[in-house]
Formats: sequence, structure tokens, C-alpha cells
Amino acid sequence: MKRKTDDKTPFRSTVAYQAMLLGVSAMIATTVLSFGNLATKDVIALRVEEDLKASLSQVVSPELYDEDLLRNTLEMTDPNGDDLVVYQAARDGTVTAVIFEVGRNGYSGVIRSIVAVDPDGIVLGVRVLAHTETPGLGDKIEVEKDDWILGFNGLSLENPPRSSWAVKKDGGHFDQFTGATITPRAVVRSIREGLEFFEGNKEQMLVFAGTGRPEGSSSGAIDEAGRGAVESNESTGTNQ
Repeated sequence: MKRKTDDKTPFRSTVAYQAMLLGVSAMIATTVLSFGNLATKDVIALRVEEDLKASLSQVVSPELYDEDLLRNTLEMTDPNGDDLVVYQAARDGTVTAVIFEVGRNGYSGVIRSIVAVDPDGIVLGVRVLAHTETPGLGDKIEVEKDDWILGFNGLSLENPPRSSWAVKKDGGHFDQFTGATITPRAVVRSIREGLEFFEGNKEQMLVFAGTGRPEGSSSGAIDEAGRGAVESNESTGTNQ
């Protein structure tokens, strides 16, 4: 007699088993990722805060403040209706400078910068936080690549006159780059708009906020979303 063939499919070969195995694997992976995220969350937050503090300290001289620059902040609304964090530099309870983010679309995207302004509306310093401009052309806005950004130091809406806050190609005071005009044009406009924002909100911005943020708490830091006075540059085409 011939032995009957067992035509039952082994459980490990069934669709149900494969689906269960896939589900268990996904659950394990999710658990591992969750624990990894919890383990690195504080480290990442600390690194972001350290980077922000380093950027702020580049535009405000140390003798202008006697407290952590991240401790005294104002929550405001910029001209576009977006949230804006204003950092106050203060000595002996008196605000000596304010630092906030400004931005405009350049040739390849939003150029985000921070500007420090003293109580008289004079620029103390400007640094670009993030951009995607063309390497070798538009990236001259970085202080590491060129000293162009330092040319804003000591200027105000009266020096040069407000009407001259433009690149020379547009009849203004500021140099443009060879082969790249849109990039410096965007930065100049964003700084001018930042000074105009300060001018219109000076009274509120110079009221000392006090040491309201405990050490280690969220700073409401400038982030990658590009918050600040961001307005579209309508120029299109080549960076000229």
C-alpha cells in the first residue's frame, strides 16, 4: 500500500505565521527606537541650546550682559503673524540689547539670520543661522567665508538713511557679490525690516523680562522652522 501524503501546510509556511512574525518584528523595532529616542532627547536638546547660546554670544559683547542670554526672553508676534522669540541682554536689570531672528527668501530658499540691536536702534551684530545659497557665490554671507556680514555693525535706519538700505545695484549702500545679487539683497532687506520691527516695538522690547526661565527649561529657541520676520522675496530667475 502507498502511504498517504500529508498535504497539510506547516504552520511556519502559512500567511498567518508570516504576518505574526512581521508584526512582532515591527513591535520590537518600535520599542528599540522609542528607547533610543528617550536616551538621546536630552542630549539633543542640550546641544541645540549650546549652539543657540554660541550664536547669540557672537552678536552681543560679553560686557553688555551679566546673565545667561537664554534666560530673559519675550514672546512676540512678527509682522507676518508668526511667533517670535526676543532674547534680552541685560546688565544690572537694564536691557542693553535685544536679539531676534529675521529672514527672507534668497536665491535658493529662506536665509535665516539673527540681529542684535542696542536701545538706540544700532546694529551690534548679525549672523546667518541657516541658508541653502549657492556655494562659492551666495555663501559669502557666512562670516566664516567673508567679512561682508560684519558691515552691518554700527549701522541703523539713520545711518545709512532708510532709503539706502539696499544693495548698490538697486541704488543702495551695500555691496552685492559678483554673480550673486539676490542673496545679499535678501539679507539687507531682512535686517532693515528687523530694525523697523524694533523701531515699532522698542518700548515693549526694552522692558526687562526678568530671570523668568529656570535653568534647563525650554528656551523657546530659534529653530529650523525658520520662525521670525520671514517674507518672500519676489525675485526669480538667476541670482543677479
